Amino acid sequence: MTGAEIAPYIDHTLLKADAAESEICRLCEEAMQYRFASVCVNGAFVPVAAGELRGSGIRICSVVGFPLGAMASGAKAFEAALAVRQGAEEVDMVISVGRLLAGDEDYVLADIRAVVEAVQKKALVKVILETCLLSGKQKITACCLAENAGADFVKTSTGFSSGGATAEDVMLLRKTVGHRLGVKASGGIRTRRDAEIMISAGADRLGASASVAICSE
Repeated sequence: MTGAEIAPYIDHTLLKADAAESEICRLCEEAMQYRFASVCVNGAFVPVAAGELRGSGIRICSVVGFPLGAMASGAKAFEAALAVRQGAEEVDMVISVGRLLAGDEDYVLADIRAVVEAVQKKALVKVILETCLLSGKQKITACCLAENAGADFVKTSTGFSSGGATAEDVMLLRKTVGHRLGVKASGGIRTRRDAEIMISAGADRLGASASVAICSE
């Protein structure tokens, strides 16, 4: 695939704690230059991105409950609703991993649903599973909970835990959700070959901070 063919798959991402506003502006400029699908930023920078990208057709994605997913459901819902009011068109929320590992599926379902309801269909909801922490059965369960809660995508990873996306996980997520939900691969995608592997495995979106390098190789 060419860089131009891969670019529309990419959520151009900058989520580091020390990101400066000038870096967010550059992220937006790069997204417009390469025509990435979106920029993915922390909530504090959604208004900045909204101003920079107005009228460009590049979508704005904000993370919610990031990166641990251990926040109260009400806090995640508020964070998601605020991000949408400020211009986010997509939200990537982290599930309550500990609750899933404990088998509390009702809590996880309600947690995802709280965010879905908070955005009121004004934004896509992508559910980050943090697959590196889950068994195969738990990944399947998480996908089913995301679908039942009304989410639009399942996503492999935050990129802040012990592992990122793998082709095997992407294939499992795709097999589980079929074409009813999108699948986003994120974490450790640094080269064009990495991107091609994830797309071939079934990813509709790629979360990457090395987007320019991927599309410039």
